[in-house]
Amino acid sequence: MNITGIIETCLYAEDLLPLKKFYQRLPGISLVSEEIGRHVFFRCGSQMLLIFNPDHTSHEQTLVNGKKIPLHGSKGVSHIAFTIEKNSSSRWKSMLKNNNIDIESEVTWPNGTVSIYFRDPAGNSLEIMEPGLWE
Repeated sequence: MNITGIIETCLYAEDLLPLKKFYQRLPGISLVSEEIGRHVFFRCGSQMLLIFNPDHTSHEQTLVNGKKIPLHGSKGVSHIAFTIEKNSSSRWKSMLKNNNIDIESEVTWPNGTVSIYFRDPAGNSLEIMEPGLWE
């Protein structure tokens, strides 16, 4: 019996509309669900990126089929890393530049894997990297 992966990653932000617009511009991410003022959910490959408004999810109980979803939420910036296709870093840098998304940092790890860091409108640190860092 083993955990075999992570299916959901969560970020929190009070103003969801700029995040919805931002993430919809990123190739490979598609909007799945939205409840205005509460959440926006995106599919990213076989995983889900869930963005919640913590003012809602940390105070207002949600029920699904009569069962409680535990309250949750956090404040402040977070970090997530996305994997991108091999040999696509230069195209991603161009896409970010063309969409007026500032690259905060570019790091080459000891094994040669490159990470590109930028921020979403809520200030969350986002990283994209080609496969190989954790192999």
